[in-house]
Amino acid sequence: MTTGKQTVRTLIALALGAISTSLLLVDSSRGDDKKPEAAAAKITYDEHVVPILREKCFGCHNPDKKSGGLVLNNFTSLMAGGGSGAIIEAGDPDNSTLYLVMTHKEQPFMPPMAEKLPQAQLDVVRKWIEGGALENSGSKAKPSNKPKVDLSLKSAPTKKPDGPPPMPPQTLRLEPIVRTTRASAVTAIASSPWAPLVAVAGQRQVLLYQSESFEFLGVLPFPEGVPTVLKFSRNGSLLLAGGGRGAKAGRVVVWSVATGERVIEVGDEYDSVLAADISADQTLIALGGPSKMIRIYSTADGQLQNEIKKHTDWITALEYSPDGVLLATGDRNGGLFVWEATTARQYLELRAHSATITDVSFRIDSNVLASSSEDSTIRLWEMENGGNIKGWGAHGGGASSVEFTHDGRIASCGRDRVAKIWDQNGAQQRAFDAFGDLALRVAFSHDGSRLVAGDWSGDIRVWVTADGKLLGNLTGNPPTLAERIEIANKELPARQANHTQLVNVATASKAAADKAVVDLAAAQKVAGDMATAAKSAADVAAKVKENSEKANIAVTVAQATVTAKQAAANAVANVAAQADELAKKAPENKGLVDAAARTREHADQAASEVVAAQKVVADLTAAAKTASDPLAPAQAAEQKATADLAAATKQVEAQAAATKAATEKSATEKVAADQAAALVSATQASIAKWVAAKQQ
Repeated sequence: MTTGKQTVRTLIALALGAISTSLLLVDSSRGDDKKPEAAAAKITYDEHVVPILREKCFGCHNPDKKSGGLVLNNFTSLMAGGGSGAIIEAGDPDNSTLYLVMTHKEQPFMPPMAEKLPQAQLDVVRKWIEGGALENSGSKAKPSNKPKVDLSLKSAPTKKPDGPPPMPPQTLRLEPIVRTTRASAVTAIASSPWAPLVAVAGQRQVLLYQSESFEFLGVLPFPEGVPTVLKFSRNGSLLLAGGGRGAKAGRVVVWSVATGERVIEVGDEYDSVLAADISADQTLIALGGPSKMIRIYSTADGQLQNEIKKHTDWITALEYSPDGVLLATGDRNGGLFVWEATTARQYLELRAHSATITDVSFRIDSNVLASSSEDSTIRLWEMENGGNIKGWGAHGGGASSVEFTHDGRIASCGRDRVAKIWDQNGAQQRAFDAFGDLALRVAFSHDGSRLVAGDWSGDIRVWVTADGKLLGNLTGNPPTLAERIEIANKELPARQANHTQLVNVATASKAAADKAVVDLAAAQKVAGDMATAAKSAADVAAKVKENSEKANIAVTVAQATVTAKQAAANAVANVAAQADELAKKAPENKGLVDAAARTREHADQAASEVVAAQKVVADLTAAAKTASDPLAPAQAAEQKATADLAAATKQVEAQAAATKAATEKSATEKVAADQAAALVSATQASIAKWVAAKQQ
């Protein structure tokens, strides 16, 4: 175990740096590495360039004349340059003044008032510079610090860049530089701010993964040793790695994410770089380590711009603010400072931590800095006056990593073996399953939906931040191409067989779903016919009922008519009887006798009308019975048709449910078959890709 002042990152750098040299030939018995080709013949100053310069240039540029302050007949003087500065940029003839004036691409043309040298001689000079401007056959080329491209950023660093975010090219190397028998401690993890891309530190290499599919995208060689810090630039176009070999050498390297090419290398430390970052505008690179010095380099020419000698112990954490205004640095003694990024003047000293500062991270607005420490705490600092606005015990035994995401959440991990997510009040939002060893590094994915963390044993896990579900693992010790091919070739037959089986199942499910659809259509037709029959039966029953009711009403009306006529006939009969009595008493009264006769006629007529009305009632009663007789059968037919329709409807509902289940099952099994097919295709493509990469 380490003491309170020894950071996890420091121990990793020392332990891995000490053994990195011995790992150069690890697994060489696998036979995967190609034999180096014979080195091309060296072009040197002494053997090839001096004869050209002697003929055309020494006359003016010698120790006696020193035209332009430039001496060419001495290698040291030539490389020192003249009054206008260096004229040779080793490795870069197109930025070397000597080559440009000799090819008449820049003034003053050389030799003066003469044609330019023959192309063959110019080609020699060019190749000499490209080869590192060697003095003699025993010299070694010194790589140029000058970047291959202009790294300065013109757009806003904290906003998502226009267009697709940078991702590595498909041509990136897939063969690991080193393959060990087991994984080593996770010294660094970084996630692109805008792309599904994660970088993981390995032995003499940086490994790139697609954070959503976990696809291994390739290797960036880091022959300098062990990377102990990884940082993406704020726009995601660059990846920075700092590290080296403990107690021997340290360096910072920057790659273009889109091309995979090194664009600049800075630093020449005598110990491993433990902390580094590139400024938001990509014009400055700061680094620190056991030297206790912060060194700041320009990306324009790779030259040292500033040195800050303030820390009293190893520098273990460092980050530029997203707006590029500030630089925060922390050390092994708990010292935490904030500097003006461009002037390197001290801006704040933040005092509260009592042990090693293990990590620092700025909030996206640059107004708040988070720091983690071996004293177990995470602290938040406001950047106006340096006030400690929040602090909490985050990880028992020590917090080893902290990072803000775009939305202001905070991720951390530590010696309690747990990765956690917090809000800015220090309230824990989620704790993930514990590692088997000390948790060392943590990073949010580009969209904050996933958390990547690694521990001392090399275990690298990816979780869903919303529910804590473990999605899978990455590795800092990927298999060789030969191993990948062997594994894939073993897995391919089983995957093909599984695909065939799933296709058969999916085909059967599709047939069952198709039959269910046909059955549903048949059931729907039956239900439709039943609905038509039920409507027809209902219409018939309604018509019969209507006719019966009308007939009954007619009977009632006729009966009322009979009653009325009977009453009238009775009244007329009474009058006629009275008239008859009067006529009998006075037969001589002819008028009275005639009136009695007429009255009797009226009575007889009224009686006949009653008989006629009674006949109508009898006829209507018979008709009402005829109309009412079909009503009960019609109503029974209607009830049966309604019941049949209900049964048919229920059958349709059951068949619809069965059809839905069969269709969903068919769709699910088709997806499984398609996924199996995709897995087979991906496996075949991977084998082809790895075979091609191995043959390169």
